[in-house]
Amino acid sequence: MKYKFLFTVFVSFFILVFVALGVWQILRLDWKNNLISEIQKSLISNPVELTKNNMKNYLKVRTSGMIDFEKQIYLYNLNDQGTPGFDVINPIYINDMNFLINRGWIPFEKKGSKDIFNVDEKDIIGTLKLQGKRNIFKPENNLRENYWFSLDRNDVLKFTGKKFSSYIIYLDGNYSIPIPKKITANISNNHKKYAMTWFSLAISILLLYLYFRKKNY
Repeated sequence: MKYKFLFTVFVSFFILVFVALGVWQILRLDWKNNLISEIQKSLISNPVELTKNNMKNYLKVRTSGMIDFEKQIYLYNLNDQGTPGFDVINPIYINDMNFLINRGWIPFEKKGSKDIFNVDEKDIIGTLKLQGKRNIFKPENNLRENYWFSLDRNDVLKFTGKKFSSYIIYLDGNYSIPIPKKITANISNNHKKYAMTWFSLAISILLLYLYFRKKNY
């Protein structure tokens, strides 16, 4: 009897854990759906003046400033077709604020060429995005060769001598090169699938438990 009781407690514990994980994924699903909806609304809204509004993720902005081409950063990245190249990142000084602006993608052979310096500093339209954390599996940046794999904030400080906002401006507009990155609301949202997996495991364990209980009692 003691072993049967312990087995029941053991099974009940795992059923409760799997149900709790399923419920947590449902809550995450609701949060993610609201986030995607908020991003979609922001992306179709008219751009607002950067210096006159509170900054937030995926906010469409319009501004002007002074772009530093001397400290231009070449960040390794793939374009939408999966072709390797560089994202061109520049410091931009807007009033008393320092930002990094991602002007878009170029192929490797365009690094340093004159035709990638064309941008209207007086009318910049873009989308704010919070800078993500550095992936520990990415190689170290080569500051000497200006070949970057991440916008590590310490490396950016060493390279530019300045600190920048945690928001990066992703340039929008009809530029042929660099090719501006298209910002969308296509972010991972698998929480429904994860919830169904956890609930299925809980139900399967419960059915197996009831089967063995009926067979052995």
